[in-house]
Amino acid sequence: MKNLSDLFMLRPGITYLNHGSFGACPKPVFEVYQKWQRELEEEPVEFLGRRFADLMYNARQSLGQFLNAGVEDLLFVANATTGLNIVAHSLPLKPGDEVLSTNQEYGAMDRMWEHICKKSGARYIRHPIPLPVTSKEDVTEKIWSGATRRTKVLFFSHITSVTAFMMPIRELVTRARDSEILVVVDGAHAPGQIDLDLESLGVDFYAGNCHKWMMAPKGVGFLYARPEKQHLIDPLIVSWGDQSKGDSRFIQENEFQGTKDIAAYLSVTAAIDFIEKHHWPEVREQSHALVLEARKQMAEKTGIAPLCPGNKSWLRQMVAEPLPTGLDGMLLKKRLFDEYSVEIPVNEMNGEQYIRISVQGYNNESDVELFLDAFEKLLSKMI
Repeated sequence: MKNLSDLFMLRPGITYLNHGSFGACPKPVFEVYQKWQRELEEEPVEFLGRRFADLMYNARQSLGQFLNAGVEDLLFVANATTGLNIVAHSLPLKPGDEVLSTNQEYGAMDRMWEHICKKSGARYIRHPIPLPVTSKEDVTEKIWSGATRRTKVLFFSHITSVTAFMMPIRELVTRARDSEILVVVDGAHAPGQIDLDLESLGVDFYAGNCHKWMMAPKGVGFLYARPEKQHLIDPLIVSWGDQSKGDSRFIQENEFQGTKDIAAYLSVTAAIDFIEKHHWPEVREQSHALVLEARKQMAEKTGIAPLCPGNKSWLRQMVAEPLPTGLDGMLLKKRLFDEYSVEIPVNEMNGEQYIRISVQGYNNESDVELFLDAFEKLLSKMI
């Protein structure tokens, strides 16, 4: 496998298999990030007072081309959580309304919807998806069976965080649009890991991260809003947005909200350039093959079947596997790092524990082999 580790800043001696939590930023992208920070400090008033709008427009334009989204339909935010909070706080939910979701969602987003629904009198429905999953049609039917005439919003992850498989987004969007239900998608793990065409997806709102699989500096994500639904969005922070200017209200009221360092946003173009320069479709293919081999061997060691099929319609550079009942997953995670310098997450969801492996361009076969060897040794000691 082609290895790009020399182009990253990761500490030598650490086997880093947790790109899904905090993606590593390549050296050339980080250098651009620091360049923007220096420019800001050299003349802050010029940078934030006179250049801000054009700089942000150009960065949004680059991101829009990468995601196939209009420059007026994308908003830079600190992370996907921020973008989804903007949407959730804006929607006009009333007592008796329902937000339909799944039991596979990121815990912070469950808390967000529970908070919003408690204040509005609406209900947050976490509809169960039995595991393992076997077909997109079955998952679609399982989720859609939770819809009622009171369902106003359908919320789900494009790629689930804990269990790491892709939801049937196109099928669910079609069902929701036919029923006039708003679609809100948590795309935290999708941009950069898979190709995205936001306009063709037909979602109403989609929030993603650029600092994960796109490898931009930390603190940069985006919110996409379909033009027909942008009027629903209110800013979380009321500041100097001016509706009288040429840009859309969506951009004007949300983009400038006081003084902040926008260097990470402006570095997204460099991250996209890095992806294109280093032939990322090839990197994805190699990473996919490695995670499949890791999954196969983990399943053999635990005796537990995989969560989903292994083809690319289900997973790409990240895979999760269940851990045996009774195993202390947090202790396993700690010992993998303390004793073998393997950085990998263990998460709990719905009473089950999962270990999740991410493979990126800086990883190779030896990283996976080291982890699998450590995993097998610790399992034999801990079960």
